[in-house]
Amino acid sequence: MTGAETPTHCPYCALQCGMTLRPVPGPEVAEVVERTGFPVNRGALCGKGRTAPAVLRQGVRPASPLVRRRPGGELEEAGWDEALGRIAEGLGRVRAAHGADAVGVFGGGGLTNEKAYALGKFARVVLGTSQIDYNGRFCMSSAAAAHQRAFGLDRGLPFPLEDIPRSGCVILVGSNLAETMPPALRYLTELRENGGRLIVIDPRRTRTAEQADLHLAPRPGTDLALALGLLHLVVAEGRVDEEFVRTRTRGWEEARAGAMAHWPELVERICGVPVTRLREAVELFCGAESGMVLTARGPEQQAKGTDTVGAWINFCLATGRAGRPFSGYGCLTGQGNGQGGREHGQKADQLPGYRKLTDPAARRHVAGVWGVDPDSLPGPGRSAYELLDALGQDVRALLVMGSNPVVSAPHASHVEQRLASLDFLVVADVVLSETAALADVVLPVTQWAEESGTTTSLEGRVLLRRRALDPPEGVRSDLEVLHALAGLLGHGKGFPADPAEVFEELRRASAGGAADYAGITYERIAAEDGVFWPCPDEDHPGTPRLFLDRFATEDGRASFVPVVHRAAAAEETDREYPVVLTTGRVVAQYQSGAQTRRVAELNAAAPGPFVELHPRLAERIGVAEGELVAVTSRRGRAVAPARITGAIRADTVFMPFHWPGEGRANTLTNPALDPVSRMPEFKVCAVRLEAVG
Repeated sequence: MTGAETPTHCPYCALQCGMTLRPVPGPEVAEVVERTGFPVNRGALCGKGRTAPAVLRQGVRPASPLVRRRPGGELEEAGWDEALGRIAEGLGRVRAAHGADAVGVFGGGGLTNEKAYALGKFARVVLGTSQIDYNGRFCMSSAAAAHQRAFGLDRGLPFPLEDIPRSGCVILVGSNLAETMPPALRYLTELRENGGRLIVIDPRRTRTAEQADLHLAPRPGTDLALALGLLHLVVAEGRVDEEFVRTRTRGWEEARAGAMAHWPELVERICGVPVTRLREAVELFCGAESGMVLTARGPEQQAKGTDTVGAWINFCLATGRAGRPFSGYGCLTGQGNGQGGREHGQKADQLPGYRKLTDPAARRHVAGVWGVDPDSLPGPGRSAYELLDALGQDVRALLVMGSNPVVSAPHASHVEQRLASLDFLVVADVVLSETAALADVVLPVTQWAEESGTTTSLEGRVLLRRRALDPPEGVRSDLEVLHALAGLLGHGKGFPADPAEVFEELRRASAGGAADYAGITYERIAAEDGVFWPCPDEDHPGTPRLFLDRFATEDGRASFVPVVHRAAAAEETDREYPVVLTTGRVVAQYQSGAQTRRVAELNAAAPGPFVELHPRLAERIGVAEGELVAVTSRRGRAVAPARITGAIRADTVFMPFHWPGEGRANTLTNPALDPVSRMPEFKVCAVRLEAVG
């Protein structure tokens, strides 16, 4: 234990709520104390944040490395020298036999900026592989691609959260903040207290939708048509901000033509949302002096997610709700460091600073920081699902850090088979996840409270997690792992284990890039409660609000992108699969549940999977509350208890995705990919239901 009380941040979602950790004697290790001075959550925490130290307890996680000493054998405890030696030998053997791209790396959106940066560098410099991506591809990639197309820059929110209550109207698309980010719900409460209006778009009447002035419940997969229908009404009713469109945008006429092909009655037939409700939404949004559209995984996790987000951005631009105070489009980033994780090099096509891997100038700059030949850097590799799909074939060995694709990937039974077919699998994680259980070597690594490092919140605010506790004796940090492996693989320099040293290099590597951290230091973060990027030098104040003067394009104008509605990818319902499945989270669990499922209090609140369905649908298949329901898609079958509620559409069912085994929702989901972002279509899946037994 390194101090009496340590200010730090929650290890879970992208709010990165401020908290204080206080060491305590005995098995509990530490307790969470409110940190009321941090502006994002002002001391408020959800159950996951309050109970986060429970995962630090002895017995919850491996106490030493684990190795599988013979094929088909059990994982056995080993020393670090043996485990690291086996990894260096295994990765080196595959690389020598099959080439550098036969070795893959799969990262995570929960890794700190320092770890994400070092992992990307390790893949490209030490392994020489192009095959690196991360689970953030499953979260924010469609919004990121749409941001880039429209604004020339991707940052989840181009404004701080504190601006939300000051807006006139907020449209929340496919987000259930009350359960996914509970401390953020107060921003919507304050919005309404200030006289602002809230519109929630979700096929379920969630706890968040209960707060709304207007709830629209479209069929899953029809968000694109809905956005186009609203833009049609904006044009038809003369509500376009002509001056803004003329002076600050380009491409309006093509986008306008696309919207005019989606008249309200057609949109009602596609979405199931009455025309009167569409008109009411336009009146609320355009009748306010300012407005925001915030999307989350609902519209983004589709094979047309980039175009869907683009349609919502077009709606903002046409109404002049972008690049102005208390207005704009934003993405509610999910994972703890989902923003920073995609900025600094663990994404298949990017280098640190949000630089493009195909840009010669970017390659020269980063190679100069790394001290390597730019031509030695591999090109872009496969996206996350494509990488997982290639395992055991083109990719023969895989290093996984901080991800659990056995539970979190689409078509998860197929991914599990591909992982099992590898010549060599290494997993570094804080717990023995379902993916780690398949590995040849498992490395137990430090938790957030046992290490220092930065994360970047959904606001683009760079924050500092501080080490509060000493890790168990047999546990090392991911940076120490990469340092040791780099040395064993012939790179004795360039991979420091000290996070502060890594961050100093990251600052240089990001300098001049879109996500410029050059002016951000640990000292500034501590003094200022975080620093917003871009921040090009230490005299720069940081940038809480983007685009107020110009957009990040060559001419400073935002781009309309013409889009049209199309059906979900190969997942039209039919007589055999007549119902649509959509997936999501519950308040007491997080992502694949690898950590939260090990906390007794959280398991008591959310003990397992369920199938949420409408009473009419339940009656049709003959199932009562709590009875088992089999849900079958074109890829597999899952079984879980029925939860019957009138708060969901009668043609839709919902399953949370936190659990493995028979109730694994991602056994069912569709790996069809967005052509731009390569985001899988988690949110739309044709299924049939039947009562079990």
